[in-house]
Amino acid sequence: MRTARAKRPAAASLATLALLIVAACGGGGGGAQETTPAPDNRVSSSARVLAVKIDNVGAARPPTGLEQADIVYLEQVEAGLSRILAVYSSDVPPVIGPVRSARESDLELLRQFDRPTLAYSGAQSRLTPLIEAAPLNALSPSEAPDAYFRGSDRPAPHNLYLRPGNIPHPDSGTNAAEDIGLRFGPAPAGGTTANERTVRYPSASFAFTWSADQKRWLVEMDGAPARTTEGDRLAAATVVMQEVTVRPSDFGDRSGNRTPFTETVGSGSATVLRDGKAYDTRWSRDDAESRTTFTAPDGKRMLFASGQMWVVYVAR
Repeated sequence: MRTARAKRPAAASLATLALLIVAACGGGGGGAQETTPAPDNRVSSSARVLAVKIDNVGAARPPTGLEQADIVYLEQVEAGLSRILAVYSSDVPPVIGPVRSARESDLELLRQFDRPTLAYSGAQSRLTPLIEAAPLNALSPSEAPDAYFRGSDRPAPHNLYLRPGNIPHPDSGTNAAEDIGLRFGPAPAGGTTANERTVRYPSASFAFTWSADQKRWLVEMDGAPARTTEGDRLAAATVVMQEVTVRPSDFGDRSGNRTPFTETVGSGSATVLRDGKAYDTRWSRDDAESRTTFTAPDGKRMLFASGQMWVVYVAR
């Protein structure tokens, strides 16, 4: 880990700025019905990239604002379940959620980005010092209470939502994938025709089916179509199935389940789905300070289809 980051700006020093963004507090988000109005927030972030930890069990679906993320990471958590880390930059929705707790794996993954903001519901006390030392702007409800609200559409803990406009965190106009060196462009030569691919965790599954009409990979979760709060299908322009080492960490949950740690530093195989084809690639990341690179069999950098990218971490 890097040395401890600089202290966040004092809340009082941003009071004037907060008054300018009060108007943003009234906007709603699809599916999340607010129980009480959120007042203006006095925590500001200069980071260009916003990462939000999103719940992904059945009771938490459909998610709000996930369709506007630049990158959607799927990770394994306790008991073989999954959780989402959604990364925003180009188009930040007014409401995102439901927001859940952070994991140690998130810290290593996010070091690729330039001091991002991490929005999360909290973390166990032993993990908190690692979050505080990480090169990111941590944004939990205790640090920015006015940026969060509880929805009335579902029970806790699946009803915590983030209002990015109260941070404030505006659109940058630049895809977050470009922030870590990934590039979009024409499909490379080769590849094999692929209509569907499935990834399974011990207690979760994800299927991606190519739609020639939409030119997107339609997403299924746990055997059911994944949808937005408006009822549209969640779909990806590119899907990266990245083979990684998933090992037990030093942390666990209250039920005694050990928390998996997903190693995103190293190298290995990956399958890239784009334009109805599957491409065998290699990924590599030398250390936590480095970005992940994807290389095609001919040694050239892999180019991705323009649009939302899903990265699924697959245990070797």
